[in-house]
Amino acid sequence: MAAAAAAPTRAEVLALFRSLLRTAKQFSDYNIREYTRRRGADAFRENRALADAQAAAAAFAEGKKHLEVAKRQALVYSLYAPKAKSVMELKVQ
Repeated sequence: MAAAAAAPTRAEVLALFRSLLRTAKQFSDYNIREYTRRRGADAFRENRALADAQAAAAAFAEGKKHLEVAKRQALVYSLYAPKAKSVMELKVQ
């Protein structure tokens, strides 16, 4: 019989959130960078009210998996992404 998973602490959750935001900043493409940031914030907002320790632990583990995927994607994208900037990133003069 498996032991119940302990709920992550507030510090662990905030560290995961900050790591996801830092990883999102690594994407050179504006659209991918903003999508990753927005999707991460939305996921944390969805799971903010989880009271069940097991559900919170499962959501935390899922978040860690998504962070690892985002890190791999950022690395691969940095190798093959076009260097052109998005219209959203151009400064108006």
